[in-house]
Amino acid sequence: MKDKITLLVLAAGMGSRYGGLKQVDKIGPGGETITDYSVYDAKRAGFDKVVFVIRKSIEADFKEIFQRLEKHIEVEYVFQELDAIPSGFQIHPDRTKPWGTGHAVWVAREAIDTPFAVINADDFYGARSYQVVANFLKNPEISPREKYCMVGFPLKNTLSEFGHVSRGVCQVDSNNYLKGIVERTKIQYTHDKNGIIYFDENDQPHKLIGNETVSMNFWGFSTEIFDYLESQFLHFIKHNAHNIKAEFYLPSAINELIAENKINVSVLQSPDNWFGVTYKEDKEITIKRIKQLIHEGIYPEQLWA
Repeated sequence: MKDKITLLVLAAGMGSRYGGLKQVDKIGPGGETITDYSVYDAKRAGFDKVVFVIRKSIEADFKEIFQRLEKHIEVEYVFQELDAIPSGFQIHPDRTKPWGTGHAVWVAREAIDTPFAVINADDFYGARSYQVVANFLKNPEISPREKYCMVGFPLKNTLSEFGHVSRGVCQVDSNNYLKGIVERTKIQYTHDKNGIIYFDENDQPHKLIGNETVSMNFWGFSTEIFDYLESQFLHFIKHNAHNIKAEFYLPSAINELIAENKINVSVLQSPDNWFGVTYKEDKEITIKRIKQLIHEGIYPEQLWA
């Protein structure tokens, strides 16, 4: 398994603000989804396998679309279900919400035995982002304890013109190590579009500069992360099995591991711009950006032709 790396795609969530299953929305001229472009970028950066985290309720539709990938890269599916928890716990009968992104990574533990990257299915990170992470994960001089990274993006390059977003604002030290992530919700442009603000839990506005480094859930991990997540999730479920809304978030888990000095997370900067589909109105902008990248020769007209 030397030098092999895996891409883990989190695709189990529904887009509530978007109004549908945006993971399978077609944005390329050949009917490609954002996920298609992500896998294409990962493959040419040197990733050998892709693992999708999905739910059983979308399995048939999802596989019908993405079975085309199996001719080009090894593909495996794992399921994020409410009952995918350690034995001995009873779930609240009214619980419908998934257990969160930390849980989504944990359920893939038996499908991954190489260093791996984690991405969201509905985020476009850019080809060079995958190359930066691949180079990091394949570097033999980086120890397992140090084999953790995150791709950071400037906040101003991750906003939507059509509504507020939530972002993890990163604290980064002088050595480009992540010191912590603070979740900011309701980030949006000001009414005159010349500034950026977020609203706190008391609905009070606060200014942001726009150059803040934010996490868009693009991570690189060694397989040791699964043991850490298992321990953390066990503690979480002991206290939240009957809570219908609590979620085990990946950034919170990483924050805890950093605070306990168990891991170091390098913050990598990508020269590419992130974009994604948070709201339905974002789709047309995404389609135009893909067309421009095709025009620039970054992608072919038909990805999998």
